[in-house]
Amino acid sequence: MSIDRGWLQGVRRVPSPNQDERPEGEVSLLVLHAISLPPGEFGGEHIERLFTNRLDPRSHPYFVAIADMRVSAHLLIRRNGDCVQFVPFYARAWHAGRSRWCDKGWSRTRLNDFSVGIELEGDEVSPYASAQYRALAEATCQLFEAYPRLTPSRITSHARVAPLRKGDPGPAFDWAYFRQRLESLGPFFG
Repeated sequence: MSIDRGWLQGVRRVPSPNQDERPEGEVSLLVLHAISLPPGEFGGEHIERLFTNRLDPRSHPYFVAIADMRVSAHLLIRRNGDCVQFVPFYARAWHAGRSRWCDKGWSRTRLNDFSVGIELEGDEVSPYASAQYRALAEATCQLFEAYPRLTPSRITSHARVAPLRKGDPGPAFDWAYFRQRLESLGPFFG
C-alpha cells in the first residue's frame, strides 16, 4: 500500500460528493468508526450507496431515516479486509459531525477539518475480523508516512470525540490488538 496524491493505491475508489476542501490542509487526527447497513448486517452495497447519496429508502425500513443524510468517510474497510476509498485524504470527508478532540491541555472542534475518517464494516458488539485489523494497520502506516502530524497518540474513536451521540467502533474493537498489528509494521511507538 502507498498513498499517491491523496489516494491509497491498490484499493477500489468510489468518489463521494460529500466532501470539500480542508480549511488549513492539515491532517493530524485519525477517527475510527463502525458502520453496518442495515444495522447488524454485513456485506452488500448499502454503505457505498449511503456515502454516494444513492441509498434507496424503500429498500429497508431503517433507510427511511438516513437516506437523505450527506455523509462520507475517507476509507471503508470491509470484513474481508478489502478497502474502498471515497474521499482523498487531502480533502475533508463528512464523517465526525459535531465533535471535540481534547489532547494534552488543548481542545478543538470541527474535527472533519483536520481528521481522516476510517469506517470499519461492523457494529459495536460483533468482533472485527483479523483482515480488518491488518488492512487498518497498513493504511494507518501509510497515513503516518504521508502526514507527519498524525501520530499513534492521535488515533481515536468516534465514541471518544462525540460521546453523547456515538459509541463506535465500540467495545468489540480490540485496541491492544490493533496497536500490536501497527507496531509489527514499524517503529511508531517509543
